[in-house]
Amino acid sequence: MLFEAFSLRATKLSNRTVMSPLTRSRAVDNNTPNSLMATYYAQRASAGLIITEGTSPSPNGLGYARIPGLFNDAQVQGWKLVTDAVHAKGGKIVVQLMHTGRVSHQANLPAGAEVLGPSPDTCPGEMWTDTHGSQPHTPPRAMTEADIQTAVREYATAARLAVEAGFDGIELHAANGYLLEQFLNANVNRRTDGHGGTAEGRNRLVLEVARAAVEEIGAERVGIRLSPHGVVNSTGAFEGVDEQYLALVKQLSALGLMYVHVLDHAAMGAPPVPAKLKAALKAAFDGPFILAGGLDKASAQQALREGRADLTAMGRPFIANPDLVDRMHRNAPLNAPASDTFYTPGAKGYTDYPTLAG
Repeated sequence: MLFEAFSLRATKLSNRTVMSPLTRSRAVDNNTPNSLMATYYAQRASAGLIITEGTSPSPNGLGYARIPGLFNDAQVQGWKLVTDAVHAKGGKIVVQLMHTGRVSHQANLPAGAEVLGPSPDTCPGEMWTDTHGSQPHTPPRAMTEADIQTAVREYATAARLAVEAGFDGIELHAANGYLLEQFLNANVNRRTDGHGGTAEGRNRLVLEVARAAVEEIGAERVGIRLSPHGVVNSTGAFEGVDEQYLALVKQLSALGLMYVHVLDHAAMGAPPVPAKLKAALKAAFDGPFILAGGLDKASAQQALREGRADLTAMGRPFIANPDLVDRMHRNAPLNAPASDTFYTPGAKGYTDYPTLAG
């Protein structure tokens, strides 16, 4: 089943293998995609669907060094290089919209941008800056209602720009402890207004963003990524998490989204997303369901065969194996990724991995 064609709403995929979003920190010149990134994604165009690295819809969301944005014309033109290259190879590609929120350092942001979050609590830990090395996260300013509505508009604008840039759709990143999950997560969101305090309040921003994106580009072009029970960036499980996410997915289903993409970090040592919850989320969503987290060919095939997913996403195997689909189809050995080049500038460890074709 892994190699079967699949209809992702109106988008026809050549197979059921999805390339997971992978931050690679290769954007240059004011967070603008470039020809090197176009080469990287085109090399991996045999994936049924490519989901790009996290891409900020706002200057305020560019928390990491050298991540791309999608909020001005230069970035649209840079991304056109990527989408044209992928489509020329017969591939399909969506852009993951990721606002980092409090997972940020001021040194990584452009002039005039600021670190924001649902609450004023600083994210524990450190992050890399090109100017000062590794630094503690910058304390965020708690967002006002006006800030929240500005962020909703930024996501909607980025969705429109994504279509202008030639993408087949967008993925809202509501996982891994970034802004949308910061609002979802009771350990991070300490608000007592309409965007916090209850499960319904915590779900509100994600639903507002999803509706705004749907209104802008259509539901068949809007997917979402979730990671309930995830612990990345000091999130973690909380009382009522399963019920909250089930309610959220039922409302997302009513919108008719392109897909729901659930990530389980257990392969990285985090607590697993309970199998019962994954099954319930899939049942709650009337549409394509993507499963991700430590999958290989055998476990992906099994998930498809058992009906636990419609599509399966893989991340690190795609870093070192541009021709991953072909390698899996032929049961060929995989290249090992070089972790010391995951986030470094330039082509080394990015576009220089060998393929079976040579």
